Amino acid sequence: MKLFKGCTRRLAQSLIGLSIILFVSSCAKLPPEPVEPTAETWTNPYPEGTYEHFKAENYPERSSAYFNHEVLARTDPSNSHIVISLSLQRAFLMNGDEVAIDYPVSTGTSSHPTPAGTYTILEKIKAKRSNLYGKVLDASGKVVNSDADSRTAKIPPGGKFLGASMPYWMRFTWTGIGHHVGNVPRYPASHACIRGQANILPIVFSKVKVGTKAEIVE
Repeated sequence: MKLFKGCTRRLAQSLIGLSIILFVSSCAKLPPEPVEPTAETWTNPYPEGTYEHFKAENYPERSSAYFNHEVLARTDPSNSHIVISLSLQRAFLMNGDEVAIDYPVSTGTSSHPTPAGTYTILEKIKAKRSNLYGKVLDASGKVVNSDADSRTAKIPPGGKFLGASMPYWMRFTWTGIGHHVGNVPRYPASHACIRGQANILPIVFSKVKVGTKAEIVE
């Protein structure tokens, strides 16, 4: 009987020891505590230089332009047209269905909206000044009104109205709406004209003619 009790005691001790070992072992295999995820560098999945690559990164807010040089090289006033997207605040020099240049623009504000529609370029002038908007100078040449409307502005004695510079002007309507070089924030900011960047508009200007279609879409 004593032998049996001794064996039982040793067996119980062995089982307890084995249980401790198994418990410790199982704890060692528990999954690690969750780690806060770290920001990973995003990789553009499209080949560099492609239009897909350009549009995959911060588009349409980005301030840069996309050039398809192969399409641009065969684009001229005989086969080009312009598309301007009000919602994207971007414009496209097109050759048929192909994009030659995709570039940022700034269109009219809610108080001076740019009207959607299909137009043709009515005139082209490299060095143009606005007849409507600009600034008022006094007799000494000092600016007294930097955001003047020629129709309502008060001109001091000896002063004058100086229209805003609008280089590479492409007129869409005889009521004063056109496409020209100007400040291009990434939101509507003009008096209804379509502003483009100074490094882009001379190229667009050279690729169109009087009579080229210009479509403004929502």
